[in-house]
Amino acid sequence: MRIRTVRPEDAEALSRLETVDRAYLQAGGPVRSDHYVSVDGQDELIAGLLAAYRSGTCEPFVIEADGIVVGRILLNGIVRGGFQSAAVGYWVTESMSGRGIASRALALLIDHAFGELGLHRLEAATTLANQVSAHILTKAGFEPYGVARDYLWMGGRWVDHELLQLLNAAWTERD
Repeated sequence: MRIRTVRPEDAEALSRLETVDRAYLQAGGPVRSDHYVSVDGQDELIAGLLAAYRSGTCEPFVIEADGIVVGRILLNGIVRGGFQSAAVGYWVTESMSGRGIASRALALLIDHAFGELGLHRLEAATTLANQVSAHILTKAGFEPYGVARDYLWMGGRWVDHELLQLLNAAWTERD
């Protein structure tokens, strides 16, 4: 299992996963349109992620297991200066869930964020109902620090999210 920077040629594999797991992924995230899950939609998404990567505001990765793309993980909204922070987002295809893949991918991403990038803080948000994601985050050392009301538009309504954070010092102390 590894994470690697997303590439344009990943669009087809990501489209396939997004299409097969559309309902599953929407349970923990926003509604995915027909265009979004299409190869063209994934092409556009990847192009935007790579543009943000080149500007230094995003680190987009795919998650591979046995050489096959099984999900995506990223650092988004990277802010430098006095903040040195980023937001974490991830998903793994339903057929591979429960195998520790998301946890291992998250640990690799955290190592990259706090090591190579030298960030101070990571944040994540999960719906109050998504206990699996909350468990993955807290197991990695993220601590809840609040609830954001009406945080994300999902399924035709605004949904509250738990906010979690992890500081570089807390991660480093775990080693």
